[in-house]
Amino acid sequence: MKHVLAIALCAVAFSAFGHGGEDHDAPPPAPTSSQSVAPRAAVATEDFEVVAALEGQHLLVYVDRFASNEPVTNARVEIEGAGLKGFARETAPGAYVMDVATAISPAKHPLTITIEAGDITDLLSTTLDTTLPPASSEHVRGWSEQVVWIIAGLLLLAAGALLAAWRYRANKGN
Repeated sequence: MKHVLAIALCAVAFSAFGHGGEDHDAPPPAPTSSQSVAPRAAVATEDFEVVAALEGQHLLVYVDRFASNEPVTNARVEIEGAGLKGFARETAPGAYVMDVATAISPAKHPLTITIEAGDITDLLSTTLDTTLPPASSEHVRGWSEQVVWIIAGLLLLAAGALLAAWRYRANKGN
């Protein structure tokens, strides 16, 4: 009976360590400026898929065919909105760049992108979100988490004391 009680107390004590599936490892490193996510806008129509990303002083526009996901080359890409108006130049197959002369203020900016590729012309509307991402909050340990740890420690101490008392009595009987 004493063995069962000791095992039960140990099981309860150790079960407190595996609570809630929380990850208590070190948090992942914060993104550096080279890893940060650029403000983006995405839109798709029957003909084209477009992703626009603001990186520094350039608005990068990636244009693919919707049906096959192949890059659209030699297209005429016109961008209007967020203080921009003009044509983007092709720098790689399906990748177009427009220089941004002045900084774009943090807000949600409507963009209109006109694409002329061969005999297909499409007008796409999207929103470029340049607002700052919310700061990540760190895990704050509440009183309930500390109570769990205290109870687990006390149960572990009690199990150890019971085991020591049982061994003392067993040795005294020999």
